[in-house]
Amino acid sequence: MAIRTDAPTRREQILKEAARLFAERGFHGVGVDEIGAAVGISGPGLYRHFPGKDAMLAELLVGISGRLLTGAKRRLAEAAGVPAEEVLDSLIEGHIDFALDDRPLITLHDRELDRLRDSDRKLVRQLQRQYVELWVEVVRRVYPELTEPTARSAVHSVFGLLNSTPHLGRPGVLPGRGATADLLHRMARGAFGAAGGGARPPEE
Repeated sequence: MAIRTDAPTRREQILKEAARLFAERGFHGVGVDEIGAAVGISGPGLYRHFPGKDAMLAELLVGISGRLLTGAKRRLAEAAGVPAEEVLDSLIEGHIDFALDDRPLITLHDRELDRLRDSDRKLVRQLQRQYVELWVEVVRRVYPELTEPTARSAVHSVFGLLNSTPHLGRPGVLPGRGATADLLHRMARGAFGAAGGGARPPEE
């Protein structure tokens, strides 16, 4: 994944702090003044960037679903002609980056998705379904013996495993980021391998 070198915009700073505070205290436990203070502006100053907290939450949850899908599509495009196993590894790496670097967004999705307007919630679900189907296609190329429903179930299970990062412990308690990423990658590939192995007919 390309490393961004330019400084985040004020809007991005606001979203990052809003995600952190919402995850820590809950959506209704945080006021605009607290979000503003976290980025060094007055609470009312936030309204130059967002009409309110609801808009921040929607942009956070719709935004991360869109970025995951866009990133996966980019990885697939860059991997044209590459063995399917390497493509799957690339998808896993991209999701691990998200799971390790955007833990508050995982917490927000679990706790606050139902607070979105129907249209925003439907958009999140639509983006997520497209993301899953990209994975299903690649997983079935690596494990052609898997049926489509089984591959889809395996993908959802691996997402659950990777998205467990908010529950792994406080920063500093875990091994370093690289070691944690390697562990998650091995576990994801092991889960897919188990699904594929379980689908194979017994040898005679």
